[in-house]
Amino acid sequence: MGRGSGFGKTILFNEHFVVHGVPGIVSAIDSAADAEVKKNGKGIAVEDTRKGAKGYAEKKRIQQKESIERMLKALNIDPEKVTMRIWLGGNLPGFSGIGASAASSVAIARAMADEFRMDLPDERINEIAYEAEKAYAGTPSGIDNTAATFGGLIWFKRNLSGGPNTIERLSIREPVEIVIGNTGIVANTKAMVAGVGERKKKFPEKYNALFKQAEELAFTARKALEEFDLRKVGKLMNENHRLLQEIEVSCKELDHLVNLAREQGAFGAKLTGGGGGGCMVALTPRKELQEAVATAMEQQGFKVLRTKIGIQKL
Repeated sequence: MGRGSGFGKTILFNEHFVVHGVPGIVSAIDSAADAEVKKNGKGIAVEDTRKGAKGYAEKKRIQQKESIERMLKALNIDPEKVTMRIWLGGNLPGFSGIGASAASSVAIARAMADEFRMDLPDERINEIAYEAEKAYAGTPSGIDNTAATFGGLIWFKRNLSGGPNTIERLSIREPVEIVIGNTGIVANTKAMVAGVGERKKKFPEKYNALFKQAEELAFTARKALEEFDLRKVGKLMNENHRLLQEIEVSCKELDHLVNLAREQGAFGAKLTGGGGGGCMVALTPRKELQEAVATAMEQQGFKVLRTKIGIQKL
């Protein structure tokens, strides 16, 4: 039996902007997807035991089937000629916006490689997971699968010419507590990415200015993280959320959770992931602040994940 794992993630800066070549910053969190693969049975059977937003697994099932077929083809295995059972679990919930699909893709890719006796480096696992992500995101930036594969804190810039993406490890003094709040809405990442692309073409002057602001913000945020100036990081997260609102990927539920987190003392808060639902992230250094923000959300009926950024080992 082959086994593998993949990190969950939160995008701290510039989701959507990264699709168009603007730098982004992503961090692995201390929750992961686990997978087991065994060659047996008839066809390809998937048992998904992950906890998450109601309807997540059902709505993602067709995309999941396509992603597995893409992974098999990337491994030069004919999906029509292989029989296997895939089990998915782990402590990463199936929320939209925390890299659940990327984490599961990395976990399955590693488990497949293990079961088929392939000794693949992380770089190759990342490439296979990127192929899988096309089923979920259409034209993914590559940022989710990169965080799911390598962990830690990553500076990411997509190469729009088709060459290698820029992937740089960033270091912070120590992992920092965050709260991820779930709206309960299963987001359609493909539709959100396509919508931004369409509006960018329709309103080039407006969007070019916003994208320039996002680029400048990324470099400022990188410096603040490296200097461990968490107050500044939080303020920049707030500003990044405003930019994401401007490109129309937030929603009233996300805005409500963001405002609630700030009212409870979070250093900063913003949506994370594709938007249109899914999750938001609040920067809440120290357990006491993390608990205050998380409890406030839970008291209003929202599901939350108490976790940390900057995690480098599963």
